This record gives sequence, structure tokens and C-alpha cells, in this order.
Amino acid sequence: MNLQNTELVMSACEIGLGDIKGSEGVFGLQRVFKLAGVRTIIMSLWKVPDGSTSEMMQLFYSKWLGGMDKREAFRETQLEMRNRYPKSPKDWAGFVMLD
Repeated sequence: MNLQNTELVMSACEIGLGDIKGSEGVFGLQRVFKLAGVRTIIMSLWKVPDGSTSEMMQLFYSKWLGGMDKREAFRETQLEMRNRYPKSPKDWAGFVMLD
């Protein structure tokens, strides 16, 4: 599959996980997306509750589509979620951005 013109894929389905194959690194869905040409992936490393996932994605898109660089929008979203849920990192800390 050719995804060369795909700017961003977002998934909260633990696609950051995978099997480690010797010196080849982690094999998983994130690797398939990158090999297909996706520029950036926002993915979760563990199961994140649906409500906070929705909240985080809405915040991210409002910041990114509002003019922020996607990396800055992601970082600002993480900080905002951390401030909203300081005692519950399971609700926001599982997301990472892979360029």
C-alpha cells in the first residue's frame, strides 16, 4: 500500500507495541505505516480510556488546525492533558508521536 501523501495517522489501539526482532527493532503496525510512507504517527503505547482519548485528539486537532506546527500542537496537548489529569497519567501519557 502506498501512503506517501499521508501526513498523519492517529491510533489509540496500542499500535506502538510490537515484537522485537533482534537488531531490526520493533515490528508492529507502526512500522507498516512508516514503510508505506506515512510521515507522522500519533499512537498509544497502552490502552487509553475512550473519553480521554477523544478529549486529547480534539485538543490536538484544534491546536494543529488552528495554526500550530503538529509537533508543537502535540506537545501543548500533552501539557494541557497533564494539567487536567495530574494524578492520572494513564489518561494522556500513553501517546507518542513518531516522525
